[in-house]
Amino acid sequence: MELILREYNLKLKHTFRISRKTIDFQPTLIVELHDNGFSGYGEATSNPYYNITIDILQNDIEKIRNLVTETSNETPEEFWSKISPFLQDNPFALCALDNAYNDLYARKKGQKLYEIWHYNIHHNPLTNYTIGIDTIENMVLKMEELPWPIYKIKLGTPDDISIVKELRKHTDSVFRVDANCAWTVEETLLNAKEFKKLNVEFIEQPLKAEDWEGQREVFKNTVLPIIADESCIREEDVAKCHNHFHGVNIKLMKCGGTTPGRRMITEAKKLGLKTMVGCMTESSVGISAIAHLLPELDYVDMDGALLLAEDIANGVKIINGKTFYPDRTGNGVVLF
Repeated sequence: MELILREYNLKLKHTFRISRKTIDFQPTLIVELHDNGFSGYGEATSNPYYNITIDILQNDIEKIRNLVTETSNETPEEFWSKISPFLQDNPFALCALDNAYNDLYARKKGQKLYEIWHYNIHHNPLTNYTIGIDTIENMVLKMEELPWPIYKIKLGTPDDISIVKELRKHTDSVFRVDANCAWTVEETLLNAKEFKKLNVEFIEQPLKAEDWEGQREVFKNTVLPIIADESCIREEDVAKCHNHFHGVNIKLMKCGGTTPGRRMITEAKKLGLKTMVGCMTESSVGISAIAHLLPELDYVDMDGALLLAEDIANGVKIINGKTFYPDRTGNGVVLF
């Protein structure tokens, strides 16, 4: 099997700001696995919060190049188990390889990924569209630029309630809010009461990731559902989120790919947690992998490619929140 790495610098349509960073470009690495005339694709972005750079991604993958290229007929689960011990400190690289191999495996079988998994796509949830922190005027302009049934509003400012109140004047769409660890317990409980009046569906990760005591207090007293993000990284975190959150937002890059991501979804369902998969600011390569998990999800945030000025691949299409799959096998991706 051949391993090919491609580096890109994705330009965003607009400056994107959350509570801890602001970006105009997103570096990303595309992994291609080629075997017997078929290619599978995976993606991993850089991420300062998790100390992931493109150089680190490339170097860690190169260390196991021989292990990867010696693979031929293993199942995706067997492939993941083989390479994961060498990438314990780099789940982003593990994700890119795992997603590429899942894609390749399905293409060699002549099926779409969701068909390989026996999923029914007829009741897929709609994806939200994210509005980053900005001036009220610019946030409104972004909503007007792309009318959407569900918006995720990034918060973590001294004026969060005022922001949501003002945005609500301009649309009847459902809101979700994401504080990216920026609030206290008291702020979260107060904001939840105000946001419930404003048709906010849920709050994502209000407290710092390690504040389990505070999160337990929020869980017991909040009037809105709370979804874990930074508190739910690896498989073992799902059980920890039980009785602390109402649901979990699983990021494939953080957990190490589609293979562990599917296990996390199964575990969350067993515990009665709502299931969600989220994205990074990434191309249609990464987004298309997420799309095949939709039948197992209550919520999804897979708008990463919609935030780009120019995509690097053709894959799933998202129109007014609804996902449309290309007539191609695997995850359906082709690079431009």
